[in-house]
Amino acid sequence: MTAVKTPIQVRYEVRNLELAAEGRQRIEWAAREMPVLKQLRQRFSQERPLAGIRISACCHVTTETANLAIALKAAGADAVLIASNPLSTQDDVAASLVVDHGIPVFALKGEDTATYLRHVRIALDHQPQIIIDDGSDVVATMVKERPDLIAGVIGTTEETTTGIVRLKAMLAAGVLTFPAMAVNDAETKHFFDNRYGTGQSTLDGIIRATNILLAGKTIVIAGYGWCGKGVALRARGLGANVVVTEINPVRAIEAAMDGFRVMPMAEAAYLGDLFITVTGNKHVIRREHFALMKDGAIVCNSGHFDIEIDLVALGELSSDRRMVRSFTEEYTLEGGKSVIVLGEGRLINLAAAEGHPASVMDMSFANQALAVEYLIKNQGKLSAGIYNIPEELDRQIAALKLAAMGIAIDTLTSDQLHYISSWDEGTE
Repeated sequence: MTAVKTPIQVRYEVRNLELAAEGRQRIEWAAREMPVLKQLRQRFSQERPLAGIRISACCHVTTETANLAIALKAAGADAVLIASNPLSTQDDVAASLVVDHGIPVFALKGEDTATYLRHVRIALDHQPQIIIDDGSDVVATMVKERPDLIAGVIGTTEETTTGIVRLKAMLAAGVLTFPAMAVNDAETKHFFDNRYGTGQSTLDGIIRATNILLAGKTIVIAGYGWCGKGVALRARGLGANVVVTEINPVRAIEAAMDGFRVMPMAEAAYLGDLFITVTGNKHVIRREHFALMKDGAIVCNSGHFDIEIDLVALGELSSDRRMVRSFTEEYTLEGGKSVIVLGEGRLINLAAAEGHPASVMDMSFANQALAVEYLIKNQGKLSAGIYNIPEELDRQIAALKLAAMGIAIDTLTSDQLHYISSWDEGTE
């Protein structure tokens, strides 16, 4: 990738522009593992399908997101990027996007909630025609605070399960009045990003923060959706004893048949050495669970917002708290028992590590790029609602990924095509 240095004529709020050179190298390194997005960027630069379209993107500002932002600019978009999580920003990447690509970025690792909300409002000040969201905060804030902007919105794309749940609630309440693309629900997104990406990066973050050995530990995983499946699979692969807690009976059966112990959190709290929440809900680990945990139990979150762990209650139960390592905080409860919280309860894979590997984000962000293009091509044709990525686009992404991996697959013969599309041929 060739960075095009431009005079800095854009607004920005990043940590230090002098970090740009380091960020540039890391963005280029990630691009090696993102061949699908690279192909889309090459086509976009020729066709310019997003020319002049104002985009406000709220994403984790990582090397992978940088490659998406560069692809959107190549397509002609007028894009602004803000961070979707206070601890996920890679400051060198943010600097490179400003210095090398002239993309307005508002993201600081460790920014407080007030700064984050101010950045959301800056994203809305851009008067976006397309919103790329990660948790639907930009859309929700627009609906509540800037309804004057809604008429100009062509659509939104949503990266997360949590965000899609919020969009469905907004649609049911009658306040979502434009189309939304459920990027998270694409097969080439959640089967890979959520399962393999979250599975690997969560444990990467935990190990970087703590340097503990996972083999032999009892790891309690709250939630057995695609993220939970991935974390459980990788934890077992490293020798951990895995316990799953669930509220969905179908997923609970699935976890049991996958060979994991399943029980309520009130029972698991006694057993766990390490607790990982991946539900997208609030207070999955709460006051009564902290009281049951063994001394030195570690809790962390890899779901979405930092409310999965009730840190307010933990603070009220504690007589003291101190940082013992980067992203590792010890709470001392009355009586002397300690509970360790990683990454302030925020996404541990992004707080203490680098998030998902670029290879899986290649497919996720290819979905994002194609979803934006789809909204533009179908402007005025889609009513308010939540739409899946068209199956042909999903398969196109998978085919491009296979080709990049050097993997070939079979194709149906004409006889097979006839057989599966007809009703008159059966047992002979």
